[in-house]
Amino acid sequence: MIRYNFMMQKLPPLIRWTRSSTILLSGFLLVIFLIMYIWWPLAQDYLAYVDWHGAWWLYVDWLLIGIFLFMSVTIVARADLRTDGLIVLVATVGGLVIEAWGTQTNLWFYYTSERPPLWIIPAWPIATLSIDRITRALSYFLPKENKHTYQVLYWLTFVLFYGLMLIFVSPTLNKSYTVLALLLCTILIFTPADYRMTFLIFIAGAGLGYFLELWGTTRQCWTYYTYQTPPLFAVLAHGIAAVAFWRTGLLLKKIVARFRLLRNQPIKSQIESSQSTGHEE
Repeated sequence: MIRYNFMMQKLPPLIRWTRSSTILLSGFLLVIFLIMYIWWPLAQDYLAYVDWHGAWWLYVDWLLIGIFLFMSVTIVARADLRTDGLIVLVATVGGLVIEAWGTQTNLWFYYTSERPPLWIIPAWPIATLSIDRITRALSYFLPKENKHTYQVLYWLTFVLFYGLMLIFVSPTLNKSYTVLALLLCTILIFTPADYRMTFLIFIAGAGLGYFLELWGTTRQCWTYYTYQTPPLFAVLAHGIAAVAFWRTGLLLKKIVARFRLLRNQPIKSQIESSQSTGHEE
């Protein structure tokens, strides 16, 4: 019993309900409600697949429910609007850019033929919040020592991913969207901020991305030009997207910190000047 209590004390409070948890979960549910309300025909198409007069449980999309419940639990774990607000902002804008790239170049398309559909954009910040929580758990349980190991894993993973990306997007190399995407990935990969954290974020993003892509492609909500369900690149692309959002957040934090420093410098200079004048008198 003593050993058990000691082990419990050493475990981190990875799941902790806060006021921010309530706000995030409420916002999550509100987004789902708005999507169903505004795009009600989409919800009707989905519900039409269920035979409510028979064995309805055989028609219910348990994979979607599982993904929904998992992300609901993870986004409320140790929620903090001071950091999560930035994640939501970056992932929303980033998700819109990614969806525009993919649908405009026909790398993938949605069954509604929208390019891109606005109803899919909220999925990006929700998934990114979930990836952030998964990364925290991985960071705690995986060893922090031996930085050389993570450096090797980093280069193996990202070089292989970049090669896979070149093959997958090769039909659209004449598109400016694709050229910019490749340039961005090149910058991200060859300017690592933290080998360990970047690798963990990539793994967390790819892990969650597998289930998201499995659901979307097998339900034909979206389809890739290769018609794979899902293609490996699409799964791993969630990892690089998560890394891109994280790096963008770090950059924005530095810009804000720099701006605050520059704004406070004139005030500090005035105080030092007045103190100097008073000392001379």
